[in-house]
Amino acid sequence: MFRTLLVANRGEIACRIMRTAQRMGIRCIAVFSEADAGAMHVALSNEAHPIGPAAARDSYLRADRIIEVARATGAEAIHPGYGFLSENADFADACAAAGIAFIGPPGAAIRAMGSKAESKALMVAAGVPVVPGYHGEDQSAECLAAEAARIGFPVLIKASAGGGGKGMRPVFSAADFLDELAGARREAKAAFGDDRVLLERYLQKPRHVEVQVFADQAGRTVHLHTRDCSVQRRHQKVLEEAPAPGLSDALRDRLHVAAIAAARAVGYVNAGTVEFIVEGEDAFFMEMNTRLQVEHPVTEMITDLDLVEWQLRVAVGESLPEHWPPQAEGHAVEVRLYAEDPGQDFRPSVGTLRRFAMPAPTSQVRTDTGVRGGDAITPHYDPMIAKVIAAGSDRATALHRLAATLAQTQLGGLTTNLAFLRRLVSHPAMGAAELDTGFIARHKAALIPPPQEAPTVALAGFAAVYLERLRRDAASASPWDQCHAFRLFDAAEHLLLVRDAVRLRRIRLRERRGSVEALVDDEPPIRIAADPAFVPRTCVDGVWYPAAIMLDDDVVGLSFAGGDYVLHLIDPYAPQGGETAAEGRLSVPIPGRVVQLLVTVGDRVARGQVIAILEAMKTELRITAPADGIVTHVGCAAGDSVEEGTEIITLASPGEGASPP
Repeated sequence: MFRTLLVANRGEIACRIMRTAQRMGIRCIAVFSEADAGAMHVALSNEAHPIGPAAARDSYLRADRIIEVARATGAEAIHPGYGFLSENADFADACAAAGIAFIGPPGAAIRAMGSKAESKALMVAAGVPVVPGYHGEDQSAECLAAEAARIGFPVLIKASAGGGGKGMRPVFSAADFLDELAGARREAKAAFGDDRVLLERYLQKPRHVEVQVFADQAGRTVHLHTRDCSVQRRHQKVLEEAPAPGLSDALRDRLHVAAIAAARAVGYVNAGTVEFIVEGEDAFFMEMNTRLQVEHPVTEMITDLDLVEWQLRVAVGESLPEHWPPQAEGHAVEVRLYAEDPGQDFRPSVGTLRRFAMPAPTSQVRTDTGVRGGDAITPHYDPMIAKVIAAGSDRATALHRLAATLAQTQLGGLTTNLAFLRRLVSHPAMGAAELDTGFIARHKAALIPPPQEAPTVALAGFAAVYLERLRRDAASASPWDQCHAFRLFDAAEHLLLVRDAVRLRRIRLRERRGSVEALVDDEPPIRIAADPAFVPRTCVDGVWYPAAIMLDDDVVGLSFAGGDYVLHLIDPYAPQGGETAAEGRLSVPIPGRVVQLLVTVGDRVARGQVIAILEAMKTELRITAPADGIVTHVGCAAGDSVEEGTEIITLASPGEGASPP
């Protein structure tokens, strides 16, 4: 076995690889960018080396620097994880040339499967069914439009290189084709440095089903059962499970056979995933991921295997066991916990993760993460916080365990998809396994409801914890800073003004003879108390609830009884009118790069019209006009890098008779 392993990645996958390798007695070397100097994977490593600035192109994508560190440290092998250089054939070849084992397939296999067009041609030759489409070399807009008409709308435009939903656009009519083609090419160029695309028939209710494969150096290739990854947003996976539910035995067997044939067609070695589009009893090859997948833990949970350990064993020439594939036992479900705002089309969010608390792991519940409370989620990398995985003897038990785990999870400091995931795993259609890639869009009203007022009981709970915190902070202060609000012959009273997701809320706190009452708006008083030991719980009308608050200046993240709310503290003595910026001033929501400006000064725009396109955190964001108006100022140009809060466009009401400044 290898003595020293360099992990050429970051985040949860780097931590995952290191834990397995160190358990096997392997010394682990980490590499890190300037933004990751204090990251968890650095802390877990036996030795860590800087490789460049925060931007991935200057650090984690610098193959030369990574190989240089491997040589300097005597690393015998490099594990690329997933993302970054994991499917880079040139990097795999460079490792081989340097005499360093690449934990993955040979460069030739990566290259063969790296182009969606070329891989589909290989699959056709190998007898693996593919979706009807166009995979040709002529990339002119005219040719592609004609091919789209031949295939018939709706069609799917897909980037020929790469994956993860980048450069992927469904098109439902010929009138929209050229605009969507331009957008897909921009995304593909930015993500993969290659703007070539292919076209496929867009299936109406497809499932995304994949097969985990493993091949050793002796040429033996096996499957490790199926996974369903149909629940997606922006063509990126949100929930995965194994084995894929609801497949007939005949279809499952065909998928296993086709996946093994696909891997053998390119001389595959090590762990990989063959992905299929499934509709009814029809299954079509989609692509092969020539690496370990984000969702590999659900396969591990039903097979009782450590896939990273077997990646390392295969890389040193060990053969796969004769009894493989092992029997699948029970069911496992995984969700991806992200720093993102589901209410804003899953827009990534950045900031400090001020609180991150989860139940203790068990044999049936697992959390894979690369961050801790206090870590920053930056615009430089994928905003995934953790993967939460639960298993059970059957699917219903696994979903129940996952729901219970998410209910006890506490996050604070930035916007996340935690509340969305809680609703997702508890949705009746999820329990019934009514799965396809349109699941989230179809159930959007239930999964992403409009902003709701914080319940009165939650606001009362917040007031209790907040008051106890004020008392603690003032305990050693001068008498003038005490927070007991003493009144002679009357109850002591505090006033809190907070704005929840809907409106301004008024909370009056009355202290009388050691007890505290909260009066929320005009509702009856509620007796409250917080745990003086600062256990995250609070008592409301005699009932104890789990509660925690994360205070960041005047913004409060409140976790109460399984619900999450964002509150804004309002100074009751501040002058009015300064709470919000002018509606017509459009600012950048997160740091990024301006891809395209679609308006100039003097243009009239309509509410909802796309006026700028921003690229941030591997996502293309569309900035839309909040109302009808006239563009009076443009504060940036295409190609500019912009920071969060930068005002890029100013609109005036059409009735104002605005003129350019």
